[in-house]
Amino acid sequence: MTKKRVTIAGSERTPLHGARLVGPADPNEPLEVTLLLRSASTTALPALERTGNTKPHERPHLSREEFAARYGADPKDVAKVEAFAHEYGLGVGNVHLAARTVVLVGTVEAMNGAFGVALQMYDHPSGGYRGRTGAVEIPAELEGIVQAVFGLDNRPQATPHIRHIHEQAGGWHASRQGVSYLPQQVARLYAYPTTVNGQGECIGIIELGGGYKPSDLKTYFRQIGAKEPQIGAVSVGGAHNQPTGDLNGPDGEVMLDIEVAGAIAPGAKIAVYFCENTDAGFLQGITTAIHDTVRKPSVISISWGGPEASWTAQAMTAYDQAFQAAGAMGVTVTVASGDSGSSDGVDDGLAHVDFPASSPHVLACGGTRLLGSGATISSETVWNDGAQGGATGGGISAFFVPPPAYQAHANLPPSANPGAKPGRGVPDIAGDADPVTGYQVRVDGQNTVIGGTSAVAPLWAGLVALWNQSLGKPVGFLNPWLYATAESTTGAVHDITSGNNGAYHARPGWDACTGLGTADGAKLQGALVEKVSSET
Repeated sequence: MTKKRVTIAGSERTPLHGARLVGPADPNEPLEVTLLLRSASTTALPALERTGNTKPHERPHLSREEFAARYGADPKDVAKVEAFAHEYGLGVGNVHLAARTVVLVGTVEAMNGAFGVALQMYDHPSGGYRGRTGAVEIPAELEGIVQAVFGLDNRPQATPHIRHIHEQAGGWHASRQGVSYLPQQVARLYAYPTTVNGQGECIGIIELGGGYKPSDLKTYFRQIGAKEPQIGAVSVGGAHNQPTGDLNGPDGEVMLDIEVAGAIAPGAKIAVYFCENTDAGFLQGITTAIHDTVRKPSVISISWGGPEASWTAQAMTAYDQAFQAAGAMGVTVTVASGDSGSSDGVDDGLAHVDFPASSPHVLACGGTRLLGSGATISSETVWNDGAQGGATGGGISAFFVPPPAYQAHANLPPSANPGAKPGRGVPDIAGDADPVTGYQVRVDGQNTVIGGTSAVAPLWAGLVALWNQSLGKPVGFLNPWLYATAESTTGAVHDITSGNNGAYHARPGWDACTGLGTADGAKLQGALVEKVSSET
């Protein structure tokens, strides 16, 4: 008797634009899939986004162990999944109760039968991939238990958000406007705290390719006169620290992230989580960092992403749940908002925002063009160098609707897309991102200048590490507090009121180019300290 099967909502896939069907995938090809299970708790996670809770340090954060015990997967559900796997000739790999994930291993043929799919091979200008169309199916007895299935399709899911200006004459050179900065110089312009260095904190960095060379990092930090932080690579799944040697490849992303975060918070430990660039690998990297009971990062920086339209609904929901879990455990997640303006690189004539920056449970980081010297900013505008040079991402989410409560008073504009519903506004804050006013870094033995919102995520991650050290406790999910503080504290952020990213224009207050603006690190820290003092 054929068992009744159900589809997993939001699991539908279509081929990549421009992909050409080659034929069926090799039935004997081995692969892994990741199943996301429901929480054992019938109590929902705390509503971190509510506006009344504007003091991040007042929220009682759960330890990672407490979270796993309260909100992890039920071992009984895992047993049901294991029985299903054995029935279809699949093996059971890693089980992570806290992350609510179970990895199954088997052949293409076995996966086709287990999940009601027909895996195919596709050619695409960006590379071949194994894919599927339509929805994923599971037996009816697993309905409600299995919430998502990742890894059947292994298309590249995200891109790094960096823009290059290459070296000239063997050293860091001025851009066409005559400006490039060391990360510490940017931090000084934004008045970052100078009495702390991140000691005792761990910054997690998610990478989906490339790698770093320790010798390059040693040289870089010596060149810029900064203490070299303790840096370690964490392999997730089958991914490793593998430098490509290509300055234009993913190494630039990896090195930019490490060097910016490390220069801002040299006393912090930096854990670089290398994962596969698929929806399954990216999720596994994120959850590994969030639930890491060894390194325990208090802030996680992500500089990879893609247009919401390129993600499945099940993926965006699963990632957002992971970020909500991070907030419950006091972990701040900073995410680059993209480098292709309001279209996010999609050529359909509509506006798009980048995910995971559009998750309401992350700090989405937009980009500016910053001019200044010493501690004085002379000019700061929206980063927009045009179609070829890049522009900060930002806009109104089409998936996360309605807007989160903390944006209730932000006066969000309507979406640039006709008939679209009000949604989460992106970004939340901003920082220097224009490669014309970019960051002096070292990649694959070369000194170069790099920009992009990829630089802003680790820039803010470093600032959060400084705050955490200063307060002696993690600030965790910052957004409600930041929005309230920007509204109530004069000068806590630098409001960017000039420029556009295509469909959206800067204006006083929040805008869909630079969010609330850029940081005055000292004033923001003062607001945090003042609130802590008022509690005692």
